[in-house]
Amino acid sequence: MSAVIFPKIIFKTRRGMDDYSSDDMRYGDLTESQLRNHFRLIDISTHVDPWRLTTFRASPQRQSLFYSPSVIQEKIMPAQCASLLFDEFRQLARMFSFYGPYQHVIGEMITHMQKNSGMPFRSSSLDAALREQIMSDRSLKSSLIAIKMVLKKAIDWKNQAMDEAAIADFNDALKDTVLPKFICIKDIINGLSLSVHDTCATHITIDSLSISNNRYRAIVTYNVQDHFGLDKHDIRSKVFYQFRLFRLWFYLQRSQQFGFRPFMTNMQATVEITGGRDEKI
Repeated sequence: MSAVIFPKIIFKTRRGMDDYSSDDMRYGDLTESQLRNHFRLIDISTHVDPWRLTTFRASPQRQSLFYSPSVIQEKIMPAQCASLLFDEFRQLARMFSFYGPYQHVIGEMITHMQKNSGMPFRSSSLDAALREQIMSDRSLKSSLIAIKMVLKKAIDWKNQAMDEAAIADFNDALKDTVLPKFICIKDIINGLSLSVHDTCATHITIDSLSISNNRYRAIVTYNVQDHFGLDKHDIRSKVFYQFRLFRLWFYLQRSQQFGFRPFMTNMQATVEITGGRDEKI
């Protein structure tokens, strides 16, 4: 028997961390002609026409989430145009983020994009939301329950250790679970569905494992990463395209005129799990 030395990564998604080659991480790569003709980005903002760098005169009877007023008011500089677009981006995001302790996160992420550093984003609120999601999942597809089931079978209770060969069992069990994501009804109104929604890459690590008197205690860390960016498939989706927020976001990110950088969203949650040799899961 070759005992496992901890910490030990027990699962990695097929899609790896820090994948900057994916389409949703591209920026400033599309011309005005491509955006207009291929992606139908004509009506982008209710406040400015970014193509002509002009503002609109208020026209309440025409103003909505989907149609822009058409009367041009004045010329503006590119920096002012970008600032107005980001203000509108934050305003529109409130439709998907108006309840609960995480509603502020999307505004912070939009501001991070506006700073245009492309650096990864971290938030203690997102870490807390990730931990809450992991701990509250009691379904048959729970990743945490899958880990507990494998631990119970894989532990050599006599020698109070776990064989290195058991690591493959974790991978097999976890690939059939539902990994942490924010897609339920409450996430649609608390901003998490817009901030993260699904996730791109997940690594799960057992940091430590102690075994005594037919009981175990394990510390498990989830490292989860998402991309705060839109790909071409997103904007071609009828669901996404119908909302001005996503048309505006895609324009800010992908237009050659602005090309604001998308970024990686990194989340981490550490949980403690305990169990026994004869305990039911």
